[in-house]
Amino acid sequence: MSIIESQLETQSEQFKQNWQIMHDAVLEFKKIELDVIEAAKAKAPRYIKRGLLPPRERLTALLDLATPFLELSTLCGYMQEGDKDGSAAGGGCITGIGYISGVRCMVMIDDYLTKGGSITQLGSAKRQRMLAIALQNKLPIVTLAQSGGGNLKQLGDWFAFSGSAFAIQAKLSAAGIPQITVVHGSATAGGAYQPGLSDYVIMIRKQSTVYLAGPPLLKAATGEIATDEEIGGAQMHSEVAGTADYLAENDADGIRIAKEVVGKLGWSNNISAIASPSFKEPDYDKNELLGIVPAESKTPYDVREIIARLCDSSDFVDFKKDYDIGTVCGHIDIQGYACGVIGNNGPITANGAAKAGQFIQLCEQSGVPLLFLHNTTGFLVGTESEQAGIIKHGAKLIQAVTNATVPKISIVVGGSYGAGNYAMCGRGISPHFMFAWPRTVVSVMGPAQAGSVMRTIAEAKMSRTGQVDNTQLDAIEVDVVTAMEEKSHALANTARLWDDGIIDPRDTRSILGFVLSLCREAKQRPVNATSFGIARF
Repeated sequence: MSIIESQLETQSEQFKQNWQIMHDAVLEFKKIELDVIEAAKAKAPRYIKRGLLPPRERLTALLDLATPFLELSTLCGYMQEGDKDGSAAGGGCITGIGYISGVRCMVMIDDYLTKGGSITQLGSAKRQRMLAIALQNKLPIVTLAQSGGGNLKQLGDWFAFSGSAFAIQAKLSAAGIPQITVVHGSATAGGAYQPGLSDYVIMIRKQSTVYLAGPPLLKAATGEIATDEEIGGAQMHSEVAGTADYLAENDADGIRIAKEVVGKLGWSNNISAIASPSFKEPDYDKNELLGIVPAESKTPYDVREIIARLCDSSDFVDFKKDYDIGTVCGHIDIQGYACGVIGNNGPITANGAAKAGQFIQLCEQSGVPLLFLHNTTGFLVGTESEQAGIIKHGAKLIQAVTNATVPKISIVVGGSYGAGNYAMCGRGISPHFMFAWPRTVVSVMGPAQAGSVMRTIAEAKMSRTGQVDNTQLDAIEVDVVTAMEEKSHALANTARLWDDGIIDPRDTRSILGFVLSLCREAKQRPVNATSFGIARF
């Protein structure tokens, strides 16, 4: 075994300062999540009086007791799209991966208590991201639908792309991945096609309505007068139209039926039982993860200190340890699952890129998943770096990362800048999962550097006219720095779905174990794909 010998001074004032700052950042994002939940709870009583279960109670009723649930993209839309106070965080839905009737499923629950469950562009993107995760990882999808539909004030800005969700649903059905939808409320216009494209549809008597045009629009368009029940009621869809496959009596009954359907899928019949691997915990306390990343971003640290607190027995086989110290590669196990890890101790050099590219190919050869721990300022610049072939080797690294077919999981633990973000399997490279620690930064470059660049450009332009205004140059620089800082921090990035959620560093190992087991299961699971999805007759 190659046990990492930690050099972390956990009693130092620097460590304690780092720990406190990261701990406060964890509390900050968790408070935002809690505030949204509490605001929803405050609105719940009047809906409970109508016999409706609140969204989070629906979630509890749906999931198997005492089983893990990985909630995703909890802060989608935070302080975006007109959200002035953070109350719209979540994108109008609760999503995640959990167990239903013993089957690991993707779960999507419309949060009708937050902005009426109306769907914004980011909310739509969140839903599409969940569908994509389900497709990639062969996860059945259970949707508890009760949405206000697309936000009409914003829909005109993204309508042309909204059909992508329908396309992914169709692909899921054709890929042999079941979709079960319980319609708890109204599904109107384009929203009617979400249950329509599902493989199993459950509607609730005298509560669910599904139609292309409700009574007001129908009257305006055709002059026809009809009730909700006549044109879209649950009983009509069960007995006449045939859109509904099951008729439930209330919210709880609809969820019960959904669980029964999942249990009857036989989803694990054609997959051999996978025993949970045995493993030993890391030699170091996970609580120490809060104190590793320096409060000052320019202060260096060894990413191996993070690796030591993530991997089984703190056992790390360091690949080409002495070839390039800025890029760290090696083999580890996480909760018994073999994994290759690539981390940064600084910018990516030509040698570092070549080292990482070779390591990725070796993991691909062995079918070993890859974990990327981001903390890089990007590719190293300068004459020496250019002459060493940084573009050539960097391009090879990006090719290796992009074309590797093994599961790729990215976690931003520090900064992730420029093309270094691409090389480390950032969002644009489509990792299977991507998470971020609090206080992280993802950006094209540092705000100070961006401000300096724009100042230099503006100064050169002024010089050509013979009128250099330093006051104006100062203002330009400050504006650029401010704008970059506002758009590059962790909360802003996760709000725009640049990751699948901010996580507590102490939860990193358990989350990695969960998604690695998921990826392994997906690899072994056969599916019955068809040319087309399930059609309703």
